[in-house]
Amino acid sequence: MPRPPKQPLPDFRFEREAGAPLRLVCGVDEAGRGPWAGPVIAAAVILDPGNIPPGLNDSKKLDAARREALYASLQASARIGLGEASVAEIDHLNILQATMLAMSRAVAALDAAPAFALIDGNRLPDLSCPARAIVKGDALSLSVAAASIVAKTVRDRIMCQLAANHPGYGFERHKGYGTAMHRDALSRLGPSPAHRRSFAPIRKMLSPAA
Repeated sequence: MPRPPKQPLPDFRFEREAGAPLRLVCGVDEAGRGPWAGPVIAAAVILDPGNIPPGLNDSKKLDAARREALYASLQASARIGLGEASVAEIDHLNILQATMLAMSRAVAALDAAPAFALIDGNRLPDLSCPARAIVKGDALSLSVAAASIVAKTVRDRIMCQLAANHPGYGFERHKGYGTAMHRDALSRLGPSPAHRRSFAPIRKMLSPAA
């Protein structure tokens, strides 16, 4: 059988179209929209065009060790802003609006204001600069790929901290996603303060008759 075509790696063309390197262009992505527990984390990254760590790609295509190594390289070479929306904010706003809030906070946290932002997905958060939404941007843009790695790495670390605070749920393994292990732990222990009560599996557990 013929091999499937090799997927192209992210590149810097979207950044150049937005004015880089003469203008500061950041890539923005999030981690944690789907899980039943924990915050949603967004990252905004402005790469140094002359010092881009090799191997940047969609975080989902990299294993944890590779993400950690690239995160360390990005901390040394790029400008990074982080934004978080808490479990309470997710439950109050809904996950989409909380994600947009986290992205806005990530861009605002950069130590230099970007002239343009490249956003993963098909919606734009409220920003103080022009922006472009790119579907599957983490697989197309180097800056968005970098943001996906940062957001995923930071959120995974937070979930490991939550695992220590709320033992028994296995947060360090499934990172809050709805796995069979997570469902079994919820059945035994009930929801923790880290769980999103607006999400259907948790809501139904708290209100069985609903």
